[in-house]
Amino acid sequence: METNKKILFTLSLLLYFVCCNAQNTTRNFVLKISEDGESTLAAYLPTKPSGRAVVCLPGGGYTHLAIDNEGNNWADFFNRKGIAFFVLKYRMPKGDRNIPISDAMKSMETVRDSAACWNINPYDVGIMGSSAGGHLASVISTKADFYARPNFSILFYPVISMDKSKSHVGSCDNFLGSGVNNKELVNEFSTDMQVRTHLTPEAVIFLANDDGGVPPLTNGLAYYAAMRRNGNKCSLHIYPTGGHGFGFKKEFAYHEQLLNDLSTWLDNHKSPSKDAIRVACIGNSITDGYGIDMADEKGYPAMLQDQLGDKYDVKNYGVSARTLMKKGNLPYVKELAWRDAKAFNPNIVIVKLGTNDSKPENWQFNSTYQKDLEAMVDTLKSLPAKPQVYLATPIPAFKGTWNINDSVIVNGIIPIIKKVAKKKRCKIIDLHTEYSQYGGLVQADGIHPNAKGAAKMADIIFNSLSCESQRKTVCGK
Repeated sequence: METNKKILFTLSLLLYFVCCNAQNTTRNFVLKISEDGESTLAAYLPTKPSGRAVVCLPGGGYTHLAIDNEGNNWADFFNRKGIAFFVLKYRMPKGDRNIPISDAMKSMETVRDSAACWNINPYDVGIMGSSAGGHLASVISTKADFYARPNFSILFYPVISMDKSKSHVGSCDNFLGSGVNNKELVNEFSTDMQVRTHLTPEAVIFLANDDGGVPPLTNGLAYYAAMRRNGNKCSLHIYPTGGHGFGFKKEFAYHEQLLNDLSTWLDNHKSPSKDAIRVACIGNSITDGYGIDMADEKGYPAMLQDQLGDKYDVKNYGVSARTLMKKGNLPYVKELAWRDAKAFNPNIVIVKLGTNDSKPENWQFNSTYQKDLEAMVDTLKSLPAKPQVYLATPIPAFKGTWNINDSVIVNGIIPIIKKVAKKKRCKIIDLHTEYSQYGGLVQADGIHPNAKGAAKMADIIFNSLSCESQRKTVCGK
């Protein structure tokens, strides 16, 4: 591990020297990604950087790379839009999937490590992949840790399934090797099965209807369906003809339309400023947006983003059914969302947990609630950004669905939240009181707000943010 850190540090110094002497000049230079020099990253920097970057993974069935048609030939298109473009020559798996995965993850980390030097916003780094490269890009999008995971994905006729009966046989064989018939492994790397609500980045997918190499229905369309099913933002473009591997080929009948479609998507894809105030919304299904179609756009965190504006970057880290207490049946702190929320290094955190803790099967461990809440607050406050933590009380349980008990919320949980807020110098958002008059804005279960209720929650939270500590940014004073 220490050796790898030294290598990365040396590489970062080299990157700094190269890029700082290349500013304001379109420059192509190649960086070593793997120690053996077999994996490299070709960098194309725009003369007028927008702050956005894309790491490109060409396809080739995990046997070779279509490095020009699906890689280098795209550089001018992106550079003209002010986007830094990087083409990864990743190593072939030869049955060891960790080889290309590690190359792809390191390329993402390398771009973010040198973001300041290359005039890149580290919160606006996307990944692009074609065919097998699209599969690798989707693996990084769904399975990589926060720092290596892209902020958006561009997928051209991607291999998505690792089930040979539904996909490109060679890609499956080469990527999984001896594990190609292992059902558990096939499911793990069939990335439509790995899409996670809020955590898998927004994607745009380009397909040809007559693709005979990678069946669109069980691959590209399956990924789109998984994204849509999970309420994540995703766009899909299917051209009548073009077969497989059209890439940047100018003879592709819909080449100009493809460029226009991608350009329009990029222009309309919202990205946070690198100096945006980061807001993490931590919570259970109410934060998650349970029962709200397209919760990533209509849940309370999304509505809060709209109210706060582009000087803020609000992320939804809600996970349904989770408890604050570690002894609860589904502890929040065991979730990827908790790890992501910390890695996000927020400036403001809104914690809204406790509803599921009120269930008798969980509240039997009530003696641990205060300790676990204090531990969560301490962890958050120890992050590098030293965030202001807001503790939100649960909204009323208008019905006792799923054994949720409003009496326990009022008499047991809320007093502890207030006690911890005072002890740890957190701000309180009294959702229970403020939302009590909006019983008509919940779903039939009496627990979860509908879309209008989520918007009302966002109103309450926005108005509750401390005007004293955030006077210049929230109150505009």
